[in-house]
Amino acid sequence: MKTLFHYLTLLAGLLLIFIGMRFLVVPMTAELDFGIHTNTGGDFSFHYIKGIRDLFSGLAIVLLLLTKERRATGFLLLAGSLVPMVDFSVILSHPDYVTARLYPHAIAIVLCLMLGAYHILTTAKS
Repeated sequence: MKTLFHYLTLLAGLLLIFIGMRFLVVPMTAELDFGIHTNTGGDFSFHYIKGIRDLFSGLAIVLLLLTKERRATGFLLLAGSLVPMVDFSVILSHPDYVTARLYPHAIAIVLCLMLGAYHILTTAKS
């Protein structure tokens, strides 16, 4: 189980890095895949904000995991579960949302809660 949860956490962090980079490099494509479409008028400021948020979160998860700070990784994941929860609700409130675009956010919520709890509960306090 330890190996499975380690690699699931690593995968989650790497996916966040990928998603963040996509928002920084190809913001419109990333936005559509995220599940919304907004008229930006060519201003991608919010895309870049989202991109750097995801890039930072992914890097933090990967770095904490690789330095064996499992308890800190768990707390970061639990606190970070707020992000996909809000993302889910934003997409759900968008007038022309597509149900399939909700699934990645729902999966992220479950993963953050499950992996976060695992890392906290299976790591001794220092």
